[in-house]
Amino acid sequence: MRISDPGRGVRAMRRLTAAGALAVLPVLAVAQAAASSSPVVAPPATSARAMALPAVVDAALQRAKIPREAVSFYVAEAEGRSSPRLVWREREAMNPASVMKLVTTYAALDLLGPAYVWRTPVYLDGSIGNGSLQGHLYLQGRGDPKLVMERLWLLLRRLQGMGVKTIAGDIVLDRSAFALPAHDAAAFDGEPFRPYNVAPDALLLNYKSAVMTLVPDARAGVARVQWEPPLAGVQQQATVPLAPVGTDCGDWRSALQGDWADPARMGFAGQYPASCGDKVWSIAPADPQQFAARAVEGMWRELGGKLGGVVREGRVPAGLSPAFVAESPALGEVVRDINKYSNNVMTLGLEQAGVGSMQTANEAVARWWSSRWGVAERPVVDNGAGLSREARISAHALGRMLQSAWLSPVMPEFVASLPIAGVDGTLRRSKAQASAHLKTGSLRDSNALAGYVDGVSGKRYVLVAFVNHANAGAARPALDALVDWVARDSGAVTAAAPR
Repeated sequence: MRISDPGRGVRAMRRLTAAGALAVLPVLAVAQAAASSSPVVAPPATSARAMALPAVVDAALQRAKIPREAVSFYVAEAEGRSSPRLVWREREAMNPASVMKLVTTYAALDLLGPAYVWRTPVYLDGSIGNGSLQGHLYLQGRGDPKLVMERLWLLLRRLQGMGVKTIAGDIVLDRSAFALPAHDAAAFDGEPFRPYNVAPDALLLNYKSAVMTLVPDARAGVARVQWEPPLAGVQQQATVPLAPVGTDCGDWRSALQGDWADPARMGFAGQYPASCGDKVWSIAPADPQQFAARAVEGMWRELGGKLGGVVREGRVPAGLSPAFVAESPALGEVVRDINKYSNNVMTLGLEQAGVGSMQTANEAVARWWSSRWGVAERPVVDNGAGLSREARISAHALGRMLQSAWLSPVMPEFVASLPIAGVDGTLRRSKAQASAHLKTGSLRDSNALAGYVDGVSGKRYVLVAFVNHANAGAARPALDALVDWVARDSGAVTAAAPR
């Protein structure tokens, strides 16, 4: 969602993801099974001596009513040349929530390289004459995670630049690159209209999400609603009444009473508080399978294009050569989106796997992991995005991976993709005072933090922290305390009183 692509829709989606409102699609097909030359770090064996938790961290856990048995920590120098500074239940397999993205994004960088791009071929099955394509247009999805509305606009403008103003036949969408089972958007948490619950797609347009920008107009007594992208065949309410003057912004989304159940209409039954100012909201519309077709037709017609046929699904005819190919931003840029804003609407790539599926993705990640660190602590990645109750990895295993990443050729891209404590991404509101690049993760019963912390001594440390408990949502102060403790380079762990 939204980074450096120009355009209002992308900027809008960036604000949403920074607020944690947009998030997840399962990571799909890792395509390239070739082993890379990333160095393997074998940290010194952990001492049999049981370490105690830092007192400041232990106290914060007590205040949050989180028992020590519900947490797992691993702290060691990034270079891996000395014994860990802190280990606590570090070999327990824990649910890492969105921190699992560190595994899949490093795997992508390591296997595919930061310059990797996704390609979306466009085929013309017919001749062009007098501004008309006498045949069908084919768009072949190959997993591009950044085919947002601005890039779709550019793709269709390029087609018009070739002299095509009218398509006499159909626009055919080829999504056959991914082989996926039926998807229930409500299965994970009963929120089918949240963008993080939409299914993966080989032709993922605008993250399968409609973005609305609400702008209050006090004189007219309404908030004007701009929708992106335009969706053919969908009535999108243009205004919503303003709430009474003086109404607090509060939970403005609930106040709007959005109605998304009808695939042919997106509207509101409530009001919008003018005190909110401009706001942006992203929704996964009903009938997500038709989203791409509606978006392509809507954009084509908004550009003044004419369509004689329909937009439908199909396959590119054998032997047809592409008229042109649209390329995505480089993987290094895409990975920054995933980790900075916990945006999972991404795929790792489809290069040599033939057809992308969860099985081929998991097998590719498993082979990659086993070739570097063996099978003993191989993670259960599930969908690779962290939106899972089954995903598991130990703090020790993830710590080893982070040490390897620190010494790898793709270290600059990987570290730069992580949020900076107190500065940006999901760590923008962090209370930690340390200089750190860390990935956050949270689910109902899981809170996690992992990445790199700069010590005042000049050393850099790998930090992995998992909390799996009903009170995990209250763990952030304890995790911030751990980050600051690591940065202080105390070198010794303060014993904590037993409970």
